[in-house]
Amino acid sequence: MQQVKAKKALGQHFLTDLSIAQRIASSLEPRRDLPVLEIGPGMGVLTQFLLQQGYDTRVIEIDAESVAYLREHFPTLEGRIIEGDFLKIPIEDYLPGDEPFALIGNYPYNISSQIFFRMLDYRERIPCCAGMLQREVAQRLASPPGNKDYGILSVLLQAWYDVEYLFTVDEHVFNPPPKVKSGVIRLIRNERTDLGCSEALFKQVIKTGFNQRRKTLRNSLKALFGADYPGYTAEIFSKRPEQLGVEDFVTLTRLLEEHQAKASTKA
Repeated sequence: MQQVKAKKALGQHFLTDLSIAQRIASSLEPRRDLPVLEIGPGMGVLTQFLLQQGYDTRVIEIDAESVAYLREHFPTLEGRIIEGDFLKIPIEDYLPGDEPFALIGNYPYNISSQIFFRMLDYRERIPCCAGMLQREVAQRLASPPGNKDYGILSVLLQAWYDVEYLFTVDEHVFNPPPKVKSGVIRLIRNERTDLGCSEALFKQVIKTGFNQRRKTLRNSLKALFGADYPGYTAEIFSKRPEQLGVEDFVTLTRLLEEHQAKASTKA
């Protein structure tokens, strides 16, 4: 069978450097005990090293041509190739139960953020994740507070994971080469089991703050706290969202919960 033709609509850029594929596979080393789900294996350049390193590997691929290629070239994956969209198929359909697994992939640039949002929905089953994505996005996810890369997904991921930027990958090791560099990151589940506040409200505070990231939180959060909130004198409201860590956003969420509770009592 001929090699798979990269499809622009699927954001396919096939990695050709085997040494980089091997390094990405090895990035799961801290959790070698876990079965692995690879997203978007394409022609299996990363898959081969996962199998060589002894991982119990499953792959999910949306491209029918790639699925046919994998079935022909990787007979050991028989019964472990899922044809479909990771963003749409419930994970329970192909990884039933509640057993943990690691997530890995050379993630399509156009849906990489969506993949990580979905991963958060399954964080109790995914203690380890690694992979390659557009460098700017990878840097954003791993960014600490205090710089322009830090954003909504940075906070949401870092609430539950320790995020590490591992290395940069140049454009020329792909076919076709992308127009930007790539970055490889690793996420390891931290020890947090509960935020100590409403998770839905926590997300709302983060998103509302970053939607007007140039403003201080005193101004950007008025939609949530109201114009007459008496607590705006607190120092935290004089900061901008990129200056706040996870615990700071938890603090803001608790303040909002208290404010809403008081308002409800008065009503």
